[in-house]
Amino acid sequence: MVKGYVGNEMFEKALDLFEEIDIELGDVTYIIVFNACAKLCNDRAMKIGKKLLAKMPENYRNNNITSNSAIDMLMKFGDVESAERMFRSIKAKDIITYGAMVKGYVGNEMFEKALDLFEEIDIELGVVTYTIVFNACAKLCNDRAMKIGKKLLAKMPD
Repeated sequence: MVKGYVGNEMFEKALDLFEEIDIELGDVTYIIVFNACAKLCNDRAMKIGKKLLAKMPENYRNNNITSNSAIDMLMKFGDVESAERMFRSIKAKDIITYGAMVKGYVGNEMFEKALDLFEEIDIELGVVTYTIVFNACAKLCNDRAMKIGKKLLAKMPD
Protein backbone atom coordinates (compact mmCIF):
# COMPACT_ATOMS: atom_id res chain seq x y z
CA MET A 1 0.00 0.00 0.00
CA VAL A 2 2.83 2.41 0.87
CA LYS A 3 4.44 1.58 -2.49
CA GLY A 4 1.15 2.36 -4.25
CA TYR A 5 0.93 5.78 -2.63
CA VAL A 6 4.53 6.56 -3.57
CA GLY A 7 3.96 5.30 -7.13
CA ASN A 8 1.02 7.67 -7.41
CA GLU A 9 3.02 10.55 -5.92
CA MET A 10 0.87 10.62 -2.77
CA PHE A 11 3.89 10.96 -0.51
CA GLU A 12 2.12 12.42 2.54
CA LYS A 13 -0.37 9.53 2.52
CA ALA A 14 2.53 7.09 2.16
CA LEU A 15 4.16 8.54 5.28
CA ASP A 16 0.83 8.57 7.15
CA LEU A 17 0.39 4.86 6.45
CA PHE A 18 4.02 4.10 7.22
CA GLU A 19 3.68 5.73 10.64
CA GLU A 20 0.60 3.61 11.36
CA ILE A 21 2.14 0.23 10.59
CA ASP A 22 3.95 -1.62 13.32
CA ILE A 23 5.72 -4.46 11.56
CA GLU A 24 9.31 -5.41 10.98
CA LEU A 25 10.41 -3.64 7.82
CA GLY A 26 12.05 -5.27 4.83
CA ASP A 27 14.67 -3.62 2.67
CA VAL A 28 12.07 -2.72 0.02
CA THR A 29 10.03 -0.77 2.58
CA TYR A 30 13.12 1.20 3.59
CA ILE A 31 13.74 2.06 -0.07
CA ILE A 32 10.12 3.13 -0.63
CA VAL A 33 9.97 5.30 2.49
CA PHE A 34 13.39 6.89 1.80
CA ASN A 35 12.10 7.70 -1.69
CA ALA A 36 8.90 9.28 -0.30
CA CYS A 37 10.91 11.33 2.20
CA ALA A 38 13.29 12.51 -0.55
CA LYS A 39 10.39 13.57 -2.75
CA LEU A 40 8.61 15.47 0.04
CA CYS A 41 11.74 16.97 1.58
CA ASN A 42 9.84 18.79 4.34
CA ASP A 43 10.43 18.81 8.11
CA ARG A 44 8.21 15.78 8.71
CA ALA A 45 9.87 13.80 5.92
CA MET A 46 13.32 14.67 7.25
CA LYS A 47 12.37 13.55 10.75
CA ILE A 48 10.88 10.25 9.54
CA GLY A 49 13.70 9.57 7.07
CA LYS A 50 16.50 10.20 9.55
CA LYS A 51 14.73 8.21 12.28
CA LEU A 52 14.25 5.30 9.89
CA LEU A 53 17.87 5.49 8.77
CA ALA A 54 19.08 5.45 12.39
CA LYS A 55 17.23 2.22 13.11
CA MET A 56 18.02 0.52 9.78
CA PRO A 57 19.67 -2.86 10.40
CA GLU A 58 23.32 -3.19 9.43
CA ASN A 59 22.61 -5.91 6.85
CA TYR A 60 20.41 -3.45 4.90
CA ARG A 61 23.25 -0.92 4.90
CA ASN A 62 25.27 -3.45 2.90
CA ASN A 63 22.54 -3.50 0.24
CA ASN A 64 23.55 -0.93 -2.39
CA ILE A 65 19.96 -0.24 -3.45
CA THR A 66 18.92 0.60 0.12
CA SER A 67 22.06 2.65 0.74
CA ASN A 68 21.71 4.50 -2.57
CA SER A 69 18.13 5.46 -1.65
CA ALA A 70 19.33 6.71 1.72
CA ILE A 71 22.14 8.73 0.09
CA ASP A 72 19.66 10.28 -2.34
CA MET A 73 17.34 11.19 0.53
CA LEU A 74 20.13 12.68 2.66
CA MET A 75 21.46 14.73 -0.25
CA LYS A 76 17.98 16.09 -0.96
CA PHE A 77 17.76 17.07 2.73
CA GLY A 78 21.06 18.93 2.29
CA ASP A 79 22.72 16.61 4.83
CA VAL A 80 25.85 16.12 2.74
CA GLU A 81 27.99 14.97 5.68
CA SER A 82 25.66 12.07 6.51
CA ALA A 83 25.44 11.12 2.84
CA GLU A 84 29.25 11.12 2.61
CA ARG A 85 29.49 8.97 5.73
CA MET A 86 27.07 6.45 4.25
CA PHE A 87 28.92 6.53 0.91
CA ARG A 88 32.25 5.81 2.62
CA SER A 89 30.71 2.86 4.48
CA ILE A 90 29.64 1.09 1.26
CA LYS A 91 32.16 -1.61 0.46
CA ALA A 92 31.26 -2.38 -3.17
CA LYS A 93 30.19 0.88 -4.78
CA ASP A 94 28.42 0.67 -8.12
CA ILE A 95 27.66 3.27 -10.78
CA ILE A 96 24.33 4.09 -9.11
CA THR A 97 26.13 4.78 -5.82
CA TYR A 98 28.59 7.13 -7.51
CA GLY A 99 25.77 8.69 -9.51
CA ALA A 100 23.72 9.37 -6.37
CA MET A 101 26.67 11.15 -4.77
CA VAL A 102 27.64 13.16 -7.85
CA LYS A 103 23.99 14.13 -8.40
CA GLY A 104 23.69 15.06 -4.72
CA TYR A 105 26.75 17.29 -4.88
CA VAL A 106 25.38 19.01 -7.98
CA GLY A 107 21.97 19.40 -6.32
CA ASN A 108 23.69 21.04 -3.35
CA GLU A 109 25.74 23.25 -5.68
CA MET A 110 28.99 21.56 -4.66
CA PHE A 111 30.27 21.31 -8.22
CA GLU A 112 33.97 20.96 -7.37
CA LYS A 113 33.19 18.02 -5.06
CA ALA A 114 31.11 16.48 -7.84
CA LEU A 115 34.08 16.67 -10.21
CA ASP A 116 36.50 15.42 -7.52
CA LEU A 117 34.38 12.32 -7.03
CA PHE A 118 33.89 11.87 -10.76
CA GLU A 119 37.67 11.77 -11.22
CA GLU A 120 37.88 8.97 -8.62
CA ILE A 121 35.36 6.75 -10.41
CA ASP A 122 37.09 3.72 -11.85
CA ILE A 123 34.10 1.92 -13.35
CA GLU A 124 32.15 2.20 -16.60
CA LEU A 125 29.83 5.20 -16.57
CA GLY A 126 26.21 5.28 -17.58
CA VAL A 127 24.42 7.96 -19.58
CA VAL A 128 22.87 9.46 -16.44
CA THR A 129 26.28 9.97 -14.83
CA TYR A 130 27.62 11.58 -18.01
CA THR A 131 24.69 14.01 -17.96
CA ILE A 132 25.19 14.87 -14.28
CA VAL A 133 28.93 15.50 -14.76
CA PHE A 134 28.33 17.63 -17.87
CA ASN A 135 25.87 19.66 -15.79
CA ALA A 136 28.53 20.19 -13.09
CA CYS A 137 31.06 21.24 -15.75
CA ALA A 138 28.59 23.71 -17.25
CA LYS A 139 27.86 25.24 -13.85
CA LEU A 140 31.54 25.65 -12.98
CA CYS A 141 32.67 26.86 -16.38
CA ASN A 142 36.38 26.97 -15.46
CA ASP A 143 39.52 25.40 -16.96
CA ARG A 144 39.23 22.23 -14.90
CA ALA A 145 35.58 21.78 -15.84
CA MET A 146 36.43 22.37 -19.51
CA LYS A 147 39.18 19.72 -19.42
CA ILE A 148 36.94 17.19 -17.68
CA GLY A 149 34.09 17.91 -20.09
CA LYS A 150 36.34 17.38 -23.13
CA LYS A 151 37.81 14.21 -21.61
CA LEU A 152 34.31 12.94 -20.91
CA LEU A 153 33.20 13.66 -24.48
CA ALA A 154 36.14 11.65 -25.80
CA LYS A 155 35.30 8.71 -23.49
CA MET A 156 31.59 8.60 -24.33
CA PRO A 157 30.43 5.54 -26.22
CA ASP A 158 28.99 6.15 -29.69
